[in-house]
Amino acid sequence: MENQNMNQSGQQQMAPNMQVSKNHGGHEIFDAHEVLAGIISMLDQYQMYEQHIQDPELKSIAQRQAAFVTQTYNTIVDTFSTGQDPSVPTQQYKMNQNNEVVYGLKPGQPKKPNKSINELSDQGLSAYMLGNTKSLSTLLAMSALEITNPVLRRVMADSVPNFIELSYEIFLYQNKHGYYQVPQLMQQDMNQMLSAYAKAQPQGNMTH
Repeated sequence: MENQNMNQSGQQQMAPNMQVSKNHGGHEIFDAHEVLAGIISMLDQYQMYEQHIQDPELKSIAQRQAAFVTQTYNTIVDTFSTGQDPSVPTQQYKMNQNNEVVYGLKPGQPKKPNKSINELSDQGLSAYMLGNTKSLSTLLAMSALEITNPVLRRVMADSVPNFIELSYEIFLYQNKHGYYQVPQLMQQDMNQMLSAYAKAQPQGNMTH
């Protein structure tokens, strides 16, 4: 009984001290590790891509994105390790591409895996970049839903639009060069699909 009481009192004495340091839930610790490891992987892969990129425009995109994501990584690490506001807050990524999309399909050669690294092309490398940014967009969004620390949650959530913008910039580059083609429906089918829904009447006290 005495040992039990000592253990209980010991636990009661330790609990307040432990509570101060526990500014993250267990689940978010794993999510944060996955996000940070994913960003490191992206940055490492961008370094490899850059060695093989031929188009100066694509190389510039890769360099600007890597620099921005490096700062994002540092901001997340800062918040994750302290649980407090980071020294450098979340920034906003601004792409250089315009928003014009080329629609329609043009005939081309069927795609197939490369036989060697010598067959790497800007088309393939930009596709790898898009895969990196899209997967991190999804991972950041899912992780933000599970995080209990309010500062880390906000940093993760605020980073989602940035990674969407990174992805959109690469898509626009690919589309402009014919790497990412965008088919459309026939005009009649598109019009029918666009008019398939009507606005709902406001419910309750909602007036706007």
